[in-house]
Amino acid sequence: MSAPAPVPFTVAVPDEVLADLRERLARTRWPDEAPGSGWRYGTDLAYLRELVTYWRDRYDWRRQETALNRFRHFTVPLAGIDLHFIHEEGRGPRPLPLLLSHGWPGSVFEFHRLIPLLTDPGRHGGDPADAFTVVAPSLPGYGFSFRPGQPRFGVVEIADAFATLMTNVLGYTRFAAHGGDWGCLVTARLGRAHPERLAGIHVTNAFIGVRRGGGSALAEEERAYLEEARRWQREEAGYQWIQGTRPQTLAYGLTDSPAGLAAWIVEKFRAWSDCGGEVERRFSKDDLLTNIMLYWVTGAINASFWPYWENRHTPWRPTPDDPITVPTGYADFPRELVRPPRALVERAFNVRRWTTMQAGGHFAALEEPEALVEDIRAFFRDLR
Repeated sequence: MSAPAPVPFTVAVPDEVLADLRERLARTRWPDEAPGSGWRYGTDLAYLRELVTYWRDRYDWRRQETALNRFRHFTVPLAGIDLHFIHEEGRGPRPLPLLLSHGWPGSVFEFHRLIPLLTDPGRHGGDPADAFTVVAPSLPGYGFSFRPGQPRFGVVEIADAFATLMTNVLGYTRFAAHGGDWGCLVTARLGRAHPERLAGIHVTNAFIGVRRGGGSALAEEERAYLEEARRWQREEAGYQWIQGTRPQTLAYGLTDSPAGLAAWIVEKFRAWSDCGGEVERRFSKDDLLTNIMLYWVTGAINASFWPYWENRHTPWRPTPDDPITVPTGYADFPRELVRPPRALVERAFNVRRWTTMQAGGHFAALEEPEALVEDIRAFFRDLR
């Protein structure tokens, strides 16, 4: 049976959706806040009021929509859903196909600065020989890869769907992959399940279990990493518990209230980025709101939680007992959520390049696009 053909897609949100949004923003019912708390207990009330006012009165979705539509968008029926993806041809002698995967609470919008640098390096001070043809899907259940009532996807199912997209639909028998957040696990899973299709994989984090024991320097590094991970789980991971156990309950509030949705998402952009506590040092209001809009206008927030439920109940992750042999590049950003030691990562991945970045956090494609692109170019240069 022949593979389904992609259909061109245009981002076009109906006027009534935008009108409804403005009305909801105008009717926001605000909670109180513990005196002098700022961001200590969650999203700061004063900042969220400022952001919502901007969203209601000054934010221009149509301008952002036009910018998004400068990319070539498609959908294709795949694995029971209509999968959305951006497909931009590289400009160089032999562009290497590159799959980009994002995560939560991000979206395919995270790559809007990355894509031009990757596809047309000659225009941006690079070597045309480093060009990539970029395929950037919205994760199933995210953004324009969502329709109400559709099947849910965990990491394993996402990786299989992306492998089918790249090879069966687009005809790339050999390709590269890069991922952040859930995209790191998706990219790792591609390396595990479909190694014959991968030139290499590049990630900004690795989710690896640690075995206890030993008194070596490596064991000391592992203990420090475990303590860092425990501290993060204790102070930062409450969202994982509810999204991984009772996502449906949370979804009612965030689907009904744009201010609530913004509060849930913007707190993570502040806490997980290299912004020094000032979220707009790294992200403009327009950037924050355009990412939030891809959840609001599609109603996808509930489906976007599903990988957390799946990961908590039937997890998959790379392990030192079954290492991934595909060549791996690792970009270690200083404000990533947790940072496993290189020696541990090397037990689970075939690490060929490890770069300690000078700045940036969890949202590397938005925070440090030039540094990330240079590392991707350098890693894949000898793997083309």
